[in-house]
Amino acid sequence: MGVTNSNKQISTDHIDCEGTLKVTLALAASPDISSNPTDIVLVLDRSGSMAGTPLANMKVGADTFIDIIDEATDSTQDGNIGSGSRIAVVSFADTATADTQLITSVADLKAAVNSLTADGSTNHADAFSQAMQLLEPSTNAKVIVMFTDGKTTVGAPPAPVAAAARAAGIIIYCIGLLGADGIDVSVLNDWATDPDASHVAVTPDAAELEQLFADLAANISKPGATDIVIDEVINPDFVITNMIPPSVGTATMVNTGTLQWKIPQLGVTGNEGASLEFFIRHVAQSSGTKLVNQSISYTDNEGNAVTFPAPTVTVDCGIVVVPEPCPHPIDLTVGGCQDSIVVDLGDVYLESLGRIVQLDVTVKNVCPYKRVALGVILTETDPHGVEYQRGMKAITIPAHTYPTCRDILVRCIKFVLPEDLNVSCGKPGAMCGPRNLKVRLIAHNIDTDFRCCDAVVTL
Repeated sequence: MGVTNSNKQISTDHIDCEGTLKVTLALAASPDISSNPTDIVLVLDRSGSMAGTPLANMKVGADTFIDIIDEATDSTQDGNIGSGSRIAVVSFADTATADTQLITSVADLKAAVNSLTADGSTNHADAFSQAMQLLEPSTNAKVIVMFTDGKTTVGAPPAPVAAAARAAGIIIYCIGLLGADGIDVSVLNDWATDPDASHVAVTPDAAELEQLFADLAANISKPGATDIVIDEVINPDFVITNMIPPSVGTATMVNTGTLQWKIPQLGVTGNEGASLEFFIRHVAQSSGTKLVNQSISYTDNEGNAVTFPAPTVTVDCGIVVVPEPCPHPIDLTVGGCQDSIVVDLGDVYLESLGRIVQLDVTVKNVCPYKRVALGVILTETDPHGVEYQRGMKAITIPAHTYPTCRDILVRCIKFVLPEDLNVSCGKPGAMCGPRNLKVRLIAHNIDTDFRCCDAVVTL
């Protein structure tokens, strides 16, 4: 059976700007049907749109499927499917019919397939129901192979019936022929077992049906998976902070953005699952809905086609105010043969060579539709504790429109400290080490509903 399921889940779909979430990778695999008896129901569309070449090619494809399963389970080639596996045929149009029970006779199965005629509408729900009834008492592994060329035109919605089959442990494969009724590939993806890439196949050409059935039979016959290697690269906006040893195999954190999971074998002797959990933290400063992984690749010796979901998480970095942009750079070019250059850089105001102090501050609980005035006062202290003024900034924080009060991050408040004003080490003008500073913050709402009442005189 090869790899029967692959999944990737995250512990939450919403985090704050520096939030952490858990990522879980999971795989499941089963041995081939020669060591893992499997009951398979071929569910074949015989509605009116299949008349002619489509029906003829479907019959060839179904016969090829039966032959490949026979070869995989019975080395004696005695005309019977071996190793305890069985196949049944269900066909459908307005209603579904069990053309055979779960049997081993290759001749009887092919006779049922080759007797089909095309007519009527398309009832997928009844087709799934008939297949489930055949499989329900079985203790073998259970598989439904749904072939169809059109949309549902009669009967109940098929999606809930397919979901119930999957919930009962039945693996569903879908083969679609893009026929006159316009089969919707997304519907097949919804019915089939995940991942879609290894459980759904479609073609617009009826001549390719034999190959699709053959490929599917070969996939069902695969013996689990060996020498599995999974390489995961996460979105650059995140870093990996921790990794729990996997339930099967070994995992290595290559760097803060990449990990590799190796599994020597999975599902070789019986149905088997494996999982790996790791934690990532958001390190960018931008909000939005972001993919968790940048890429993920899978390889094994058996050539299983495996894809993983691509979950997203919504990151909320709140409201960020940047009152002062960084200075605009001035481009200079020095010629290849020049050893000196003189350039007029223009004017610069109230700044000098020295140190730049850049401050961030979070103003708590700012309510909607209220502008805020923020004052930042910077002083420097000399060795005797005397304070010297080094600057003041007054900043207006725009009103926000969120429905509740929010914290607002004010970033990049810059002060320029010329070295000729350095008093921290007692030697003004010297680059002598740390400068001792004090910062005072004042914030208040600019907008208020308060109004002074008029004077009232009582006689």
